[in-house]
Amino acid sequence: MHTVVVGTSGTTAEDVIAVARGNARVELSGEALDALARAREIVDALAAKPEPVYGVSTGFGALASRHISPELRAQLQRNIVRSHAAGMGPRVEREVVRALMFLRLKTVASGHTGVRPSVAQTMADVLNAGITPVVHEYGSLGCSGDLAPLSHCALALMGEGDAEGPDGTVRPAGELLAEHGIEPVELREKEGLALLNGTDGMLGMLVMALADLDRLYKSADITAALTLEALLGTDKVLQPELHAIRPHPGQGASAANMAAVLKGSGLTGHFQEESAPRVQDAYSVRCAPQVAGAGRDTMAHAALVASRELASAVDNPVVLPDGRVESNGNFHGAPVAYVLDFLAIAAADLGSIAERRTDRLLDKNRSHGLPPFLADDAGVDSGLMIAQYTQAALVSEMKRLAVPASADSIPSSAMQEDHVSMGWSAARKLRTAVDNLTRIIAIELYAATRAIELRHGLTAAPASLAAIAAAREAGVQGPGPDRFLAPDLAAADAFVRTGGLLAAVEPVTGPLA
Repeated sequence: MHTVVVGTSGTTAEDVIAVARGNARVELSGEALDALARAREIVDALAAKPEPVYGVSTGFGALASRHISPELRAQLQRNIVRSHAAGMGPRVEREVVRALMFLRLKTVASGHTGVRPSVAQTMADVLNAGITPVVHEYGSLGCSGDLAPLSHCALALMGEGDAEGPDGTVRPAGELLAEHGIEPVELREKEGLALLNGTDGMLGMLVMALADLDRLYKSADITAALTLEALLGTDKVLQPELHAIRPHPGQGASAANMAAVLKGSGLTGHFQEESAPRVQDAYSVRCAPQVAGAGRDTMAHAALVASRELASAVDNPVVLPDGRVESNGNFHGAPVAYVLDFLAIAAADLGSIAERRTDRLLDKNRSHGLPPFLADDAGVDSGLMIAQYTQAALVSEMKRLAVPASADSIPSSAMQEDHVSMGWSAARKLRTAVDNLTRIIAIELYAATRAIELRHGLTAAPASLAAIAAAREAGVQGPGPDRFLAPDLAAADAFVRTGGLLAAVEPVTGPLA
């Protein structure tokens, strides 16, 4: 099994996905263990002094003014975990919890938190055992970190609360730890706080969304090209010299992808036939690279923010190399929250333009000779009429999900934490948006492939034919009389979601950008 080694200098998006989705093993480097031990010595020395130090010998948040006596400090650390594990609502997905736990371990291993090496090792052991704490949908304001979600994870390290075992069964965390020979941690000064105070949940969801959106933007370029073919459009608008004079990188990449898919097509070039004269294709076809390209550039910015956050040690207070323990505001989720919202906006627009192309394929007045709703016997058959309704409903929800969460703030902790990021909420709605976008692209794929097969006597591009053949093999059926449509759409969704569309096209086009 692949092993991810956690050092002191952060981690990569690839490692996050390997642990979250691929169940990769986690190992602490010798460098990380040494850094953990050095930072703990500093915390222990401060804990022995009579002067109060925030997070070491004081309360937290609005209660930070109270100096806690040594005999109560272990209880303080347990209590912060128990009281902060206050989430409600549905369970969060396993991959999100694993990403959250791994990213918290990444910060702990930096040597800036003051957590003992044994606590970090227990975190790695829990991940490697496939134990996933039960984390709930609601509870994080995205400031002072993802407090409630991280608290539920810390609670499991203490042998309390519930967790899912490797067999998928939810049981008391203490039982699962015991079965795997893992001793519950007994928290000491600063450790409870250090396990809770990070942007790890929202960052993990950002990393996974970026991976999913990379696949979806390439898939959308393919379906846009298929629709252009099905509508007998022109591929001249994809010429690289046109995109060179407006040099947005994403736009150029998207146009190049579409051009690669359309290479050798016998369906393009019928643009100005007398039976359906056109001066230009509609915006949804002609401007596909501009819209998808803007989303790609948004993704590039979001990936830059994610890379910086992956290299960060997010905690409060932090242990500095010169031995100081300093309070800070690095736990604030604004940098991550903003890009999560940006991505939801871009995804909504990509979904919207894909739906407009699908609607054009189904409208006999705009589809340049295709049957109404791509039906076998229009009137007797409804064809894909309601598939477009489903697509429109998904787009409408995506527009609602595009409303920024990060523009909101609700003060908490008796006004001590008076401005929060709502980054967790931004991440949760982005996950829904990504799911919806997958379905929207799948419906365009379903319509475009059927439309191409209805263009009798004309041959699509080799890449398009490869996509159609693979889709049909994956259970995405072609033209014919009306049938129970939901299974076909589910097959198209799975084909896009699992990367089947890309896998079919790229052997013909080469790797898409």
